[in-house]
Amino acid sequence: MSPQPPTPPKPSFTITPAAVDAADAVPVLRAYFTELCRRYYSRPITDEDVDAAMADEPGADLRPPTGVFLLARQSGVVAGCVGVRLLDAYAELTKMFVLPEFRGTGLAPRLLTAAEDHARAHRSPEMRLGTRLDLVEARSFYARSGYRDIDRYGDDPYAECWFAKPLVAA
Repeated sequence: MSPQPPTPPKPSFTITPAAVDAADAVPVLRAYFTELCRRYYSRPITDEDVDAAMADEPGADLRPPTGVFLLARQSGVVAGCVGVRLLDAYAELTKMFVLPEFRGTGLAPRLLTAAEDHARAHRSPEMRLGTRLDLVEARSFYARSGYRDIDRYGDDPYAECWFAKPLVAA
């Protein structure tokens, strides 16, 4: 029986709060909105499309006391982001994104855990999110992460399916 090759170590990431409009946050958010626009439109997208999407949802509420915006970095390089809105009855996940070159590294579950931990620390009983049908990878990821389908909530004009997960204190 041949020995198993050693398992390579998981990449090390730091996940810390940042201003949604900080210089190092803007490029990852632009990549996020570029991917959303690319999937949404059935035509080539323009910089103006991305600018409009970013202006439509600036995320100004993703700062204390109404929320948080988290950036993930590997060796100082931004690798992904996630936002959490802190609402009265629940927390809401938004702007979850891992840059393509960091996909498959385990960063998405780490970002989701950091967002859920932040919501728990603010005593949110549940995390909710809305997403689109064409974001099949995201929908599959949320289902694997313990999120269940729920009825429509909120007024996001782009959301087509909604998920929730109870946040039980650890």
